[in-house]
Amino acid sequence: MKLEFTGYKSENAEMLAQWISSDKWPYHGNPEPTPEKVKKWISEGTFEGEENRAFWIYAEGNNYPAGLITLHEFTDDTPIFDIRIKSELRGKGIGKLAVQWLVEYLFTKTDKERLEGHTRADNAAMRKVFRECGWVKEAHHRRCWPDSEGNKFDSITYAVLKEDYLKGEKTPVDWNDE
Repeated sequence: MKLEFTGYKSENAEMLAQWISSDKWPYHGNPEPTPEKVKKWISEGTFEGEENRAFWIYAEGNNYPAGLITLHEFTDDTPIFDIRIKSELRGKGIGKLAVQWLVEYLFTKTDKERLEGHTRADNAAMRKVFRECGWVKEAHHRRCWPDSEGNKFDSITYAVLKEDYLKGEKTPVDWNDE
């Protein structure tokens, strides 16, 4: 499957609000945000600005976005990202291709040398994407990710280094350093 990526622009705010609020995002803190909630995020700069950059993901032959990938904390040495794939398109490899694109974009078009991602421990699909894309598990945080009902889940942190990306390698973490 071929994907195309287009930078989000503020003139698409209404489309973004409708796009996010029209689906369920089970592994996000707010799994069913209203259009008003998304508009609040937009007004706060969550998708555009110095700290954040968002990109629409289009699948070949489709005029409606298949997903959205957003870089956060862009002025930090280690940005993090968020990804949303429409529910009817999940499990088709779009997430993996989008994460591969994001790594290439970050390490070839910016001066960043590290990218980090977080997911709930029970998000098996995202954890698989991280592993298949060469990311390294760096942390396991217990009971720190609340859902909308107040349940707390473990969180897993993965990262990829520019040096590893360029060499096609994966530098493991020394978990037995004590």
